[in-house]
Amino acid sequence: MNADKPLTGLKVVEIQGLGPTPFAAMWLADMGADVVRIQRPNLKALIPQKVDVLNRGRGFVELDLKSEADRATAHDLISRADMLIEGMRPGVMERLGLGPEDFPANPALVYGRMTGWGQSGPLAHAAGHDINYIAISGALHAIGGDHPVPPLNLLGDFGGGGMYLVAGMLAALHAAKTTGRGQVVDAAITDGTAHLMAMIYSLYGSGIWADQREANLLDGGAPFYTVYECACGGHMTVGALEAKFYAEFLERIGLADANLPAQHDVEGWPQLRAAFAKRFKEKTRDAWAEMLEGTDACCAPILSLAEAPAHPHNAARGSFATIDGVAQPSPAPQMSKSVLPAKAGEEKAPQNVSDVLSRWAR
Repeated sequence: MNADKPLTGLKVVEIQGLGPTPFAAMWLADMGADVVRIQRPNLKALIPQKVDVLNRGRGFVELDLKSEADRATAHDLISRADMLIEGMRPGVMERLGLGPEDFPANPALVYGRMTGWGQSGPLAHAAGHDINYIAISGALHAIGGDHPVPPLNLLGDFGGGGMYLVAGMLAALHAAKTTGRGQVVDAAITDGTAHLMAMIYSLYGSGIWADQREANLLDGGAPFYTVYECACGGHMTVGALEAKFYAEFLERIGLADANLPAQHDVEGWPQLRAAFAKRFKEKTRDAWAEMLEGTDACCAPILSLAEAPAHPHNAARGSFATIDGVAQPSPAPQMSKSVLPAKAGEEKAPQNVSDVLSRWAR
């Protein structure tokens, strides 16, 4: 633990899971929390990796929750924690005797539940994955071109899921400090993704967002807020929304004096798009980046996973770190008085559960 980190002293039990639960636990560990994962013995990774970045910064204990003795140990561990993270289907933790009502001796426990559909509703007990959860929020429908395109699992698992779980648990922790009572945080990816769509639903409700893809200001429909292919096959992004930035964009790409339609003349957008596409094909991505990056033209190159860590801006901010030989994102956000760089990678050997119980003695 790092005493300079904002969550130092916070004790968190994580029930081993996939996607948003380890992501939330990683974030808490990055911020200094003492997080211990409970996983079954001899667990085989679903996707074998050299290093699982989502497991960095914290240790684990091996407990078989089908065993009465190991369930009792897990109960003892959770009874000493400030927070619990679990991602089981509704009812599973209750059947194990590890549900929210099973810890009367720890009334301030914040019980974080991470699921796709939530703890209630007609789909609560159905299987699913990120792509299914973001589908019913309207978000997936709005992303893509001729057909919807999954935005990796960033929007659902991590944005609408893991980060909403963290936010809800920290809010519940704050309330517990005042009331002495913890509570259940029911974090559903469907809810979180819908919440992330607040601005888009605002625009749609105001009649200024078409319910179709690539027809709007922020979905690639506008020729001044989209992506263009360059001579090398790479791509540049353009985000020149405001009039003064758009004017600078035109000036810097050499089209300020061209006879082009007005920026917000939607009927003229195809002509603008064709003119910009033709211009970007005249130079390589890196040549355009040299001309446009760092200006008010609001342009940036699209970098690959291999390229991104070495970008000068990312390097200057320490946005990536190499831990255990694997380049990975650094903790975020940065803070003025807390030292956050992740230094501990994934632990490969289980901790002795008696050592954790001793460390967490109340």
